[in-house]
Amino acid sequence: MTYDFSPLFRTAIGFDRMARLIDSAQEVASAPTYPPYNIAKTGEDSYRLTMAVAGFGQDNIELTVKDNQLIVSGKLSDDATGELLYRGIAGRAFERRFALADHIVVDGADLQNGLLHVALKRVVPEALKPRRITIGTGSPEGKPALANDRAPAAQAA
Repeated sequence: MTYDFSPLFRTAIGFDRMARLIDSAQEVASAPTYPPYNIAKTGEDSYRLTMAVAGFGQDNIELTVKDNQLIVSGKLSDDATGELLYRGIAGRAFERRFALADHIVVDGADLQNGLLHVALKRVVPEALKPRRITIGTGSPEGKPALANDRAPAAQAA
């Protein structure tokens, strides 16, 4: 089932990224499930992605951030010693993509015991953080104070 979200974007400007996210969310059902992963919230503005990558070393895994997407890919080299009689450990190449919200950055990555841990955190630039505006008590020179402008209306009511 597909939904048409175009009416939502008729009067919205700059939300085309949201439309792409909605479209890509519909494709998730058909996305590959290898390798399995967990996403955990570790703090108010921090997250951890953990992927099960048994058999892969740090030289076989590549992390890339491009256009608000984290791309995790892995490929094993074919340098097995001896004849492989049975393959029960998955060692196929993979690529997983994760959409990142604005201001989410990769803080580091670590590979331990077959698990790849990727630390992510939200880093909001100072210019975009909420800031408190102080309210002055006097009026600028040459302009009447707003409180004086409202006083006669309040008395008439």
